[in-house]
Amino acid sequence: MVNKNQTEKNHPTIFNPAIFFVIVLMAVIGAMIGVQLITSLGISANTSIVGAVFAMILARIPLKFLFKFKSIHSQNLVQTSISSATFGAASSLMLPIGIPYVLGMHHLIMPLFIGVTLAMIVDALLLYKMFDTKVFPAKQAWPPGIATAEAIKAGDEGGNRAKYLLTGIGIGIIGAILKIPMSAFGVAFIGNIWALTMFGIGLLLRGYSVPLFGIDINELYIPHGFMIGAGLVALIQVIVLIFNKKKEVAVQDEEFSKPTKELGQAFGYGFIAYTAISILLAVLGGIYTQMSVGMLIGFVLFTMVAAFAHELIVGIAAMHAGWFPAFAVALITLIIGILIGFPKEALALLVGFSACTGVAFADMGYDLKTGYIIRGNGEDMEFERKGRRNQLYAGLVGFFVAAIVVVISFESYFSQGLIPPVDLVYATTIESGISNGIARELMIWAIPGAILQLIGGSKRQMGILFATGLLLLTPIAGWAVLTGIVLRIIIMRRSNGKYEQQMTIMAAGIIAGDAIYSFCNSIFKAGK
Repeated sequence: MVNKNQTEKNHPTIFNPAIFFVIVLMAVIGAMIGVQLITSLGISANTSIVGAVFAMILARIPLKFLFKFKSIHSQNLVQTSISSATFGAASSLMLPIGIPYVLGMHHLIMPLFIGVTLAMIVDALLLYKMFDTKVFPAKQAWPPGIATAEAIKAGDEGGNRAKYLLTGIGIGIIGAILKIPMSAFGVAFIGNIWALTMFGIGLLLRGYSVPLFGIDINELYIPHGFMIGAGLVALIQVIVLIFNKKKEVAVQDEEFSKPTKELGQAFGYGFIAYTAISILLAVLGGIYTQMSVGMLIGFVLFTMVAAFAHELIVGIAAMHAGWFPAFAVALITLIIGILIGFPKEALALLVGFSACTGVAFADMGYDLKTGYIIRGNGEDMEFERKGRRNQLYAGLVGFFVAAIVVVISFESYFSQGLIPPVDLVYATTIESGISNGIARELMIWAIPGAILQLIGGSKRQMGILFATGLLLLTPIAGWAVLTGIVLRIIIMRRSNGKYEQQMTIMAAGIIAGDAIYSFCNSIFKAGK
């Protein structure tokens, strides 16, 4: 039976007064949650499920004003807004501007705030342009997006779908209570097996490098070198896809709602936008007075390329694994900037700008994946385009609200010593500097990273996901991912794919359960 919400002719618009009021309200709540969590615990929570559940509750209140929320598409707009506001306020805004504060460069806070706010908006716009292209297909995993979509559909349809989802949520919550990273376990049943296998292996190597090899691979900058090599190759692979003029490209484009040409346009717009923001940072921050003309041009170009590369790396990792090493990749950018010889104030702007890019990009990907599923997986492309457009508007509302909340509250938080912990790492790195020996290590380990990315190709992204695992110190997540992959293969082979849909719904529930527990636990800790 086709769900009535999937056959709506007119997609709900955020300009409906009831919907607009609710998405603004939820954006304010999401931004406040994001700021509190990033400053007190150093993390940001996925609030998509919270927004979806809130919209479902509204749908059951017998008031005409709330009638619109009976539509799963209206519920999707609410979750898009709160999710954008939470990630935007925490990771895209609050975290970057804490870096100059820790360094005592208070005059750079507002220039950086302006720059990262613009970058956050550009991030979302670029993902909107790139979503469902050859680089970022709608049919790829985007695991948190699947989890939110299944929660919305289960709340609307009930029946077996709700049973499988609730079972998964229960498993996810129990596992999370036992300190098992259940999101990693759930993702294994959804994502690309090759990419996730490399992700799991990377997690285990990072976690057990000392007992296995007697060395800490992080102290030798091996993960950073791997990511540099894999990231450069990934960037080249994307460029090749854009400029490949062979006939088969046109045929392949039929699999996606957007042609390769539009992907190329997005790249062009992105390079222009990031270059303009880099120049704006140099001017507003006054760092143009500290550098020669050649160094200034180098700063602008490096900042632009780093922002774009960071965005792609974070986006690819988020698409395949639902995890992304945003803070670690920003540290790589900082290390290279130090080796180049940029002055300290320029480095503060560089790492803040780099840390910002990619987060809004990945989050918008999750949100659009949710919409793609509940709109029928692209069966009605006109309806799909209207839905994406309204999700973009909802996301932008969330980002603007996040900017307002952060600019009003950051001084109060910082003055109390509530600063994102990773900012202390960036500040210490800038103050202490980097030895030339590290440059050699980065170059050496970039080679196998590049080779692995070449072997896997642009579809498997083995190099990027392996490096992502190496950058994260969560070995138990590695066991969770690999265990999930083994179970997935066994189930699929024994059932000949018969239970694939049920497995996906339950996996989505596991991810949702982990997110719900993590969110509630984080709020409790932050409240204390």
